[in-house]
Amino acid sequence: MYMNQLEFTPFRDKDVEAVFQSYPPKIRVKLMALRELIFKKAKEYPEVGNIEEVLKWGQPSYLTSESKSGTTIRIDDVKARTGTYAIYFNCKTSLIETFRAMFPQLEYEGNRAIHFRVEEKMPKKELWECIAMALTYHLSKK
Repeated sequence: MYMNQLEFTPFRDKDVEAVFQSYPPKIRVKLMALRELIFKKAKEYPEVGNIEEVLKWGQPSYLTSESKSGTTIRIDDVKARTGTYAIYFNCKTSLIETFRAMFPQLEYEGNRAIHFRVEEKMPKKELWECIAMALTYHLSKK
């Protein structure tokens, strides 16, 4: 594996792993960290169940297929903006609107994504909350 000394959730899908290996090294490190946040946050919520990692639109995507508790989360390099990566949420949800109210300091793309610059520290506290809300989105509607 390419992330020698960092612990991370093993890949179960070779196509997803290949996409991660194709990213530029600095972006890969950030996206791997973001991936780990998703898996770790899901473990805090037993009602979320196992996270399924697949490719959707060529992007690593995280689904709550087992429980249907949340909405899909996707992550990717923003190819149109060098040195930028993003976390994407379903644009038909109210998630980004909620995130904007809670975390106005983050950089948003419409009603579907939060962008980050590779040279900046990842806002883990804010992401922790955003990921939790996405993973439990449908539970909060009940």
